[in-house]
Amino acid sequence: MTAPARTRIGSSDIEIAALALGGNVFGWTADRDTSFDVLDAFLAGGGDFVDTADGYSHWAPGNGGGESETILGEWFAARGNRDDVVLATKVSTHPQFSGLAPDTVRAAADASLQRLQTDRIDLYYAHFDDPETPLEQTVEAFSALVDAGKARTIGVSNYTAERVAEWFRIAREGGYHLPVALQPHYNLVERDFESNGLREAAEREQLGVFPYFSLAKGFLAGKYRDAADAAAAGASPRAGDAVGYLDDRGRAVLAALDEVAAAHRVPVAAVSLAWLRSQPTVAAPIASARNTEQLPALLASLTIELGEAEIERLATASA
Repeated sequence: MTAPARTRIGSSDIEIAALALGGNVFGWTADRDTSFDVLDAFLAGGGDFVDTADGYSHWAPGNGGGESETILGEWFAARGNRDDVVLATKVSTHPQFSGLAPDTVRAAADASLQRLQTDRIDLYYAHFDDPETPLEQTVEAFSALVDAGKARTIGVSNYTAERVAEWFRIAREGGYHLPVALQPHYNLVERDFESNGLREAAEREQLGVFPYFSLAKGFLAGKYRDAADAAAAGASPRAGDAVGYLDDRGRAVLAALDEVAAAHRVPVAAVSLAWLRSQPTVAAPIASARNTEQLPALLASLTIELGEAEIERLATASA
């Protein structure tokens, strides 16, 4: 059997399995016990990198933000396995810690550490750019967290290529720690990353890229073949968005995915993730599982190596 693919987080010395488990569902569409089961199965299946954020999932009725981190912290405490997991979280969307002002970044990091029941964050992201705060202040605040040992490495998410370049310029001029990771919206049907300057920025700065919405809200898992699928019992809250991809191009992508998946005898989702992993600068795609039944398809992506013709077939279908 093929060994699970492994990679590094950009220019850092942190090595991970080439799949990030998205924590956005923990405390939202997956309750505490289900989240524990998913996390247990992810580690047992060869995964070791979990991605969350302090704002997950403040949008859900009855939630205030921090639910995902709290569940992760309780799982670490229950299992005693913090050292077995590489942990990424983010700041700027928690209702109590909005934006990236220095005081906010410091307070939010401490709050995350408390919820996560840990002494360090392996990869700490600026989740969304904050135009109200001078970037110099944000860069300095993130670098100080590394100096303090609270964060091992820094990442940026949802930034433009121009703002990524500005972050690096400020960091170099100030002698601050440089980011090692970039988290953009990127998948087989959302390919702006390839042409908006972000891929060039990642190549130039040796950033490890961790795409979110890797499965296009479930569309690239092959779950939604017609509008009725989104209305079916048990469908994801994001199913309505996923069926928006059901045009001629989307159906061509599904046909190509079906073809490649059949050749490898794996689920469609595994091929979608393996295609992303094969792209320049991509270290690992991020995908979430609401239950353990969804997890094997994600983990299967770690042992698939697509051929050049298959990669091109998928790219052409989605062009």
